[in-house]
Amino acid sequence: MKKPRTSCLGASIITLIILFFAGIVLFAAILLVVPRRAEQIYGPASEDLNSIERLSYSLILLIQENALIYPETPYGAEISFIIEGGESTPSVIGRLWEQGLISNPGAFRTYLRYSGLDTTLQAGTYTLSPGLSPVQLAQILQDATSTKVSFLILPGWRIEEIAAALPTSGLRFTPDAFLQAAKSIPAGYSFSEEMSTAGSVEGFLLPDSYEFEREISTEAFIRHLLDNFEANLTPRLRERFAQQNLSVLEAVTLASIIQREAVAEEEMPLIASVFYNRLAIGMKLDTDPTVQYALGYNDQQDTWWTNPLSLEDLQVDSPYNTYLYEGLPPGPIANPSLTALKAVAFPAQTPYYYFRAGCDENGRHSFAETFTEHQLNACP
Repeated sequence: MKKPRTSCLGASIITLIILFFAGIVLFAAILLVVPRRAEQIYGPASEDLNSIERLSYSLILLIQENALIYPETPYGAEISFIIEGGESTPSVIGRLWEQGLISNPGAFRTYLRYSGLDTTLQAGTYTLSPGLSPVQLAQILQDATSTKVSFLILPGWRIEEIAAALPTSGLRFTPDAFLQAAKSIPAGYSFSEEMSTAGSVEGFLLPDSYEFEREISTEAFIRHLLDNFEANLTPRLRERFAQQNLSVLEAVTLASIIQREAVAEEEMPLIASVFYNRLAIGMKLDTDPTVQYALGYNDQQDTWWTNPLSLEDLQVDSPYNTYLYEGLPPGPIANPSLTALKAVAFPAQTPYYYFRAGCDENGRHSFAETFTEHQLNACP
């Protein structure tokens, strides 16, 4: 006996209705679940997207998940990457792909659109690694601020002047933290014992232009400077210091005085000869920079190097005052350049015992063998 045709038709209609509502439920679930899942992985979608765009981009991102959250080459070398001013987003994406930083340009562009980062890429120079995921790369390209900063130490700066340059350098540690760390003598250097004798790293922070990671620690910062000093303290320099009967500490101390006295670098060997000649006969060095170092910061002049010095200043009771005490002071008064260190190692051979600033104000000095000649060199 055959079933009525109407019964079959009714069953089909019921099935279609069930499928229709199931589709609605499924679609509703997709509308809710897919964007939510994408947000969990990639963060919130841009507010500029409409509902359809948000859904479609979210779905694509979930499908392309492996191409976005994992790096292209986990152990690849870092690459310098430059975004030019006005460069289009497709151009940037293409170059990232060409340099092996991303594997799927289409997925990367979808992520940029989804997150709204496609309109905020910043021009600048970046250091990028294939070990970064495309999502991480996209975030980094929003800020052209370098992770590294340049830091310049000028010849003749004392450690307090280095500290004063830190707040505007971009380095994270404070001047006080640096000054405190400078009192702790790092071990492992050929001159560590001599720094311990002086009680500070003063004099061994070689003036130079350096590049540091912004997040470098105070201790690592000081070690980097000392590493540079160690690298430039050649066997030949050591040999020449020894031939002058100077320890490394004494040589650095003398170099720091020469650094503060000299304006023209070519005069450094001449100034060195004057001090060697004075030391040889037991004559006091009588050098202003040592008194300036002993006096410390001058609030009225806003400097660490009081100038001019008064007669009262010259009487300050300090082992650094070479107008009162013979020989070298107990330690460096500043951080001398490699040129000043070489002047100590290779001084000029002269009969001079005196020098004073010339009268033409070009920074050069007039040298004399006798005090009478020295007086005649005074400016009218």
